[in-house]
Amino acid sequence: MRIVLASNSPRRKELLHQIFDEFDIVKSNFDEDEVKEKEPEKLVQILSLKKAEEVFNRIQNKENELIVIGGDTLVYFDGQVLGKPKDERDAFDTLKKLQGNKNKVYSAFTIIFKKDNKTIKETYLSKSTVIMKAMSDEEIEKYIKTGEPMDKAGSYAVQGIGSKFIEKIEGSYSSVVGLDVEKLKEILKKYV
Repeated sequence: MRIVLASNSPRRKELLHQIFDEFDIVKSNFDEDEVKEKEPEKLVQILSLKKAEEVFNRIQNKENELIVIGGDTLVYFDGQVLGKPKDERDAFDTLKKLQGNKNKVYSAFTIIFKKDNKTIKETYLSKSTVIMKAMSDEEIEKYIKTGEPMDKAGSYAVQGIGSKFIEKIEGSYSSVVGLDVEKLKEILKKYV
């Protein structure tokens, strides 16, 4: 059975390696700007589904047995979805808002399973709360200079240097990183 991660995220790749030694990576070409949903719980689920579907539809004719896993993670604070920063100023403003506060992290994954000409799709949502420590402007600027915040939703990484600014995580650590590994293992038992 071919297993495919529909994501180019190094973090999702690393997390999936906790379950499988071997899998393929096929980056989704789905345009996230097509989705107009504003509700974060729905948005993250739609994006994980659309990414998985785009890859599945592209490669499924070549495979008799196939699992495609798509995922999406977003940070939500004060009524706003906080995506990846546009630049260092945006990263600074985001971290300034988040420091000393709680933010929600919504992470979803979709599994599309194909076997014996049957296809099953399942999407799962994970919600966690990240409590950030207070940070000085100098600490924020120093963190931004490492480059780590620049490709992260919410401008921080719980698994990297940013971990020193995390006071507590309520929920699944792996889902905050990008993929709820425990839930995924549970679901895969049905198919693998």
